[in-house]
Amino acid sequence: MKLLRIGAPGEEIPAVLGEDGRVFALSELTGDIDGAFLASGGTDRVREALAAGRLPELDPAGLRIGAPVARPGKVVCVGLNYRDHAEETGAPVPSRPVVFMKDPATVVGPYDQVLIPRDSVKTDWEVELAVVIGRQARYLADPAEAAGHIAGFAISNDVSEREFQLEFSGQWDLGKSCETFNPLGPWLVTPDEVGDPQALGLRLAVNGELCQNGDTKNMIFEVSYLVHYLSQYMVLNPGDVINTGTPAGVALGLPGTPYLRAGDTVELSIDGLGSQRQTFVNA
Repeated sequence: MKLLRIGAPGEEIPAVLGEDGRVFALSELTGDIDGAFLASGGTDRVREALAAGRLPELDPAGLRIGAPVARPGKVVCVGLNYRDHAEETGAPVPSRPVVFMKDPATVVGPYDQVLIPRDSVKTDWEVELAVVIGRQARYLADPAEAAGHIAGFAISNDVSEREFQLEFSGQWDLGKSCETFNPLGPWLVTPDEVGDPQALGLRLAVNGELCQNGDTKNMIFEVSYLVHYLSQYMVLNPGDVINTGTPAGVALGLPGTPYLRAGDTVELSIDGLGSQRQTFVNA
């Protein structure tokens, strides 16, 4: 099942994409797709209502698609989680997950413009598999428990400003939390439809040129392990987002490759999760 939110920023309508491509409004079931909806079994209610034909059809033509989850409490990111990406950046392959936080306010729609920060010279791209938490995860005993705490998956662009990230501070936050730096969506796809999260191809192109072409099977730390690991150090709440890392092919790791400039377009896709497209403009 594919959940989405349609409408202008702050005015999104929760919806579901049917198997036949039609879109149905969820307004009778919930005010939004958020942590409270996910924690209360919202996806099961949607599935039942959709199967029973109780949902009104919605015409999405010409309407903006927002991030599929409203107001995530936190965005937790895992760095250097693909061996080829660690190697291309000259970083050692980590023995434990590299964890950092990203301002949740960076989350925008999958087709929204992304703002290049003022004085930026190294704005970079990162296609990532995002995990959305559906049930609170706290001190999970084993990675096998993780599946029961995942609401679904989405495409994430973990946009990064490398000078801010690596040269201006001992931590990565400055280069990760600039406004609009986390396009998410277009859909939140439930685990039953995704299947094995470690068997998904990821791709990203800049101005039509393929830069990243990876596969989640090459993650150093798999999704289930990451959810388990993070739950030992923080409480993961419904609606929280985990960005699970990016494969090789970012500008940082490709000498001579230009960083993003105003007018550039970035297109991302992950098997079964749809696609994104952003145009970058100056802030």
